[in-house]
Amino acid sequence: MIQGIEVSVRKFNDEDYISLTDMISAKDGEFFVIDWLRNRNTLEYIGIWERVHNADFNYGEFTTIKNQAGVNKFKIGVQEFVARTNAISIRATAGRYGGTFAHKDIAFEFGMWISPEFKIYLIKEFQRLKENEQVQLQWTARRELTKLNYHIHTDAIKENLIVPTLTEKQRSFVYADEADVLNVALFGHTASQWRSANPDKKGNVRDYANIHQLLVLANMESYNSTMIKAGMIQSERIQKLNDMARAQLPILMQSGAPVLFGRSEKERNAESQD
Repeated sequence: MIQGIEVSVRKFNDEDYISLTDMISAKDGEFFVIDWLRNRNTLEYIGIWERVHNADFNYGEFTTIKNQAGVNKFKIGVQEFVARTNAISIRATAGRYGGTFAHKDIAFEFGMWISPEFKIYLIKEFQRLKENEQVQLQWTARRELTKLNYHIHTDAIKENLIVPTLTEKQRSFVYADEADVLNVALFGHTASQWRSANPDKKGNVRDYANIHQLLVLANMESYNSTMIKAGMIQSERIQKLNDMARAQLPILMQSGAPVLFGRSEKERNAESQD
């Protein structure tokens, strides 16, 4: 949200493109992308950007277009410009969520056409968005790491704690019991205790862990697997795991890493619908 205007960002070829169509609504009076694109300064800037970033840019055709800039009757749309020059800096998409999008470098310059103030807020909001994305990526990476270590953990349980005579229900209990060894050692309560205390929350206690906790959890799963294979009894293991958590968490929290949070319930619901 930039000065009350919702401006969407999309990925094209793993690059961030910002909606010029959304940005236009912040401009007083009638204004179209085509008015901006026919300006000679705009074309010169796009041409330089394309020369730096696009080896397939048709600079000869671009020169022909640029030489027409300034003539009253000269107009060129985004689709025609892209088709003639093979440009990658801007693109027009159709459909419900379509519109004209520009690479962030170009969109920031377009923001100046809205107003200098709008450009500053656009850059500030984009930087905030990227910082939030980085937080989410780090959280996801830690969550995936714990999932990988989870398989190591369950394999150790299967090989060392599951006996052939156990029923499927009994096996499930053993797995859940060992998962709670980690939960108690790190969070101070079992999964069922957490659910009882948080009836309105979806998922489980680990979905609400921060990155520091998830990283420690990944280490604990590996360590517990080793102790299980060594034949250590559960009461001894849970004490060592708790010691590990109490030793590692303060170090991670004081290491200068940013304050990182787990996903919100809104984000988890959105993920489940994808």
